[in-house]
Amino acid sequence: MRLSRYFLPVLKETPSEAQIVSHRLMLRAGMIKQASAGIYSWLPLGYRVLRKIETIVHEEQARAGHIPLLMPTLQPADLWQESGRYDAYGPEMLRIRDRHDRDMLYGPTNEEMITDIFRSHVSSYKDLPLTLYHIQWKFRDEVRPRFGVMRGREFLMKDGYNFDLTKEDALHAYNRHLVSYLRTYERMGLQAIPMRADSGPIGGDDTHEFLVLAETGESEVFYDSEITDLKFGDREIDYDSHAQCRAVLEEFTSRYARTDETHDEALFNEVPEARRRTARGIEVGQIFYFGTKYSEPMGAVVQDADGASVPVHMGSHGIGVSRLLGAIIEASHDERGIIWPEGVTPFHCGIVNLKTGDAQADAACEQLYAALRKHGLDPLYDDTDDRAGAKFATMDLIGLPWRITVGPRGLKNGVVELTSRRTGESEEMSPEAAVARVAAIYGVA
Repeated sequence: MRLSRYFLPVLKETPSEAQIVSHRLMLRAGMIKQASAGIYSWLPLGYRVLRKIETIVHEEQARAGHIPLLMPTLQPADLWQESGRYDAYGPEMLRIRDRHDRDMLYGPTNEEMITDIFRSHVSSYKDLPLTLYHIQWKFRDEVRPRFGVMRGREFLMKDGYNFDLTKEDALHAYNRHLVSYLRTYERMGLQAIPMRADSGPIGGDDTHEFLVLAETGESEVFYDSEITDLKFGDREIDYDSHAQCRAVLEEFTSRYARTDETHDEALFNEVPEARRRTARGIEVGQIFYFGTKYSEPMGAVVQDADGASVPVHMGSHGIGVSRLLGAIIEASHDERGIIWPEGVTPFHCGIVNLKTGDAQADAACEQLYAALRKHGLDPLYDDTDDRAGAKFATMDLIGLPWRITVGPRGLKNGVVELTSRRTGESEEMSPEAAVARVAAIYGVA
């Protein structure tokens, strides 16, 4: 991708309506544009990151054995009336009436619809366990949408739903989701801490939220500092093993970590004082087990091995895909702009031509661009006529983790400059070595 042909409407000034870092930087970096309160158009750079995040979520759901589908954004009200949630959900639900005078709603979540799909097609315990999920746009009519994509009205969300014969099996699904979520967030360069949470309008007794620590978080959190030393890493887990998944759950939830809604001061005080921490957190996901809350009123039943008709045990599990983009920026930025983790960066590397129009510099940049592409990498090549300072400022703002700088002076000595956005450290090397280094970083050497 060549910057001279790309649509990247960066802003020099910070819009006055942006109150937190992620909102300011997403607007300045030309990633989003507000369409109306809490509703955004995703411009090319933001859309690329959104798709990177979505891909990681899909890959980790597939690894856990979960099956994707796609449900509509508009849902019939009668399903929600059947479950008893239509009137109880509150004004955050956008209610609509179509031309035939039928009550509809813009889905804030999909428990009712997925239960209807399940009951229409599954009738035997032999078809269980089953976990279905989708990534779809949701709408919740927030009274005061703010903070950009962190608290908008329209948002992209992964929501998954497990169907199991017994509570034991459903709790295994709960544990399995916790494991897959830990892997998902770490691949994005985030440490998301599972914290005991309140179930809210979803319902159920067992629920954990995943929170990223950040000063701008909407929730006050209380935790044992030992939990921040835990990493899932590259360990291999058999997702069918109840024992292995339960062990991971116990490892990551045995230490005190709760949101303000479920905080217990007496339990917190049992943590050694030196390890007690209070901070702010951004919610990026939540898992629930709610048993037969929806299957009983909606008749989602199967025949068990004895021929008896029993309601299935269910849970739901969500990841805020669009919100994650804001959370990553909140956790990874400096005064110059965004610092993307390699797993979600919109472009793997930036190429800066310090003297566009110089035959040698132009040729070297073209060769770098082609070589990176040959490795399956996506570089962003700044081939514009802007001054060097402006080019560096744009690269720092949009936050690509690596930058190769090419200029006539370096080329006379056969070198280019490879710079890490995170550390600011630069190293001179041959163009071939720079390509090899970047390819090795992304594991495509």
